Amino acid sequence: MNSGLKITAFAAAVAATFGTAYGVGTGIDPVTDKAPAARHGQHDGDRREEHDENDENEQHKENEGNAAVPGGLQISDRGYTLDLKTSRIDAGRPEELRFAVVKDSSGRNVTAYQKEHDKELHLIVASRDLTTYRHLHPARAADGTWSTEVELPEAGGYRVFADFRPKGAKEGLTLGADLGVAGAYAPEELPAHSTTAQVDGYDVTLKGGLKTGAGGDLTLSVAKNGRPVTDLQPYLGAYGHLVALRAGDLAYLHVHPNGAPGDGRTKAGPGISFGTAAPSKGAYRLFLDFKHEGKVRTAAFTVHAGGGAHAEPEKGGGHQH
Repeated sequence: MNSGLKITAFAAAVAATFGTAYGVGTGIDPVTDKAPAARHGQHDGDRREEHDENDENEQHKENEGNAAVPGGLQISDRGYTLDLKTSRIDAGRPEELRFAVVKDSSGRNVTAYQKEHDKELHLIVASRDLTTYRHLHPARAADGTWSTEVELPEAGGYRVFADFRPKGAKEGLTLGADLGVAGAYAPEELPAHSTTAQVDGYDVTLKGGLKTGAGGDLTLSVAKNGRPVTDLQPYLGAYGHLVALRAGDLAYLHVHPNGAPGDGRTKAGPGISFGTAAPSKGAYRLFLDFKHEGKVRTAAFTVHAGGGAHAEPEKGGGHQH
């Protein structure tokens, strides 16, 4: 995904809440609303999956003129399919989650990816009621199968999002698939609208409204014990990462900040600025990952997108569509 945020591929689905990132790969500490928070260079791949440039160009031509579909709503898009090999796990215990990205034209697993923010693929797992969230970085086997360990505390329906860019592709894409978590299910309400969040002794404040149309900037400021944090550490090549999920259908948007560490302009806090636009009016759940004192933490917010570039966000909680 491009810095400065390109929300054309879509748009954002607000779903999930802080989660625990266990993994065979690298993950972040967990966040969940139901318990105290504890909490993308190129990579050479298998020759069988060398990128066919002409094929890729044809795929882009076929998509020209078509209305953009929000990210994560489709299991197949632009010639690729998410093959979720684990469709069901049990709540409350560590389980292995396995999947692959298949190139439709060949029927083979993709084994060559372009790194985006230090990783070949970013995996998001979010509950349908928006109360559990995990940002994971699974490990890839030589045959293109990805795996990671994850523990999800509550039963119910979940959505798995694979955010990646195949080697040679002009842009990244996000594919989504459903995951069932067995156990007693009691869905929660969407957390109320808020512009502040607390996690592990940190206070994070959101400034700016989530807008549709031309969009605008959001700034999230980090403080600890009442003092602004000015020494944020780079995490995956940035001072912060923002994921937005739209309530109702979990349309997904992985947003990256304006600027980058070491560019001579971007400060290491307290503010992290993102350029973003919502695909529609409604309620969204925002998840900010930031790193300080060697640990990655996640702050979550519920916001409501207005109808135009200059509209203010709506107030109040609950689901809106």
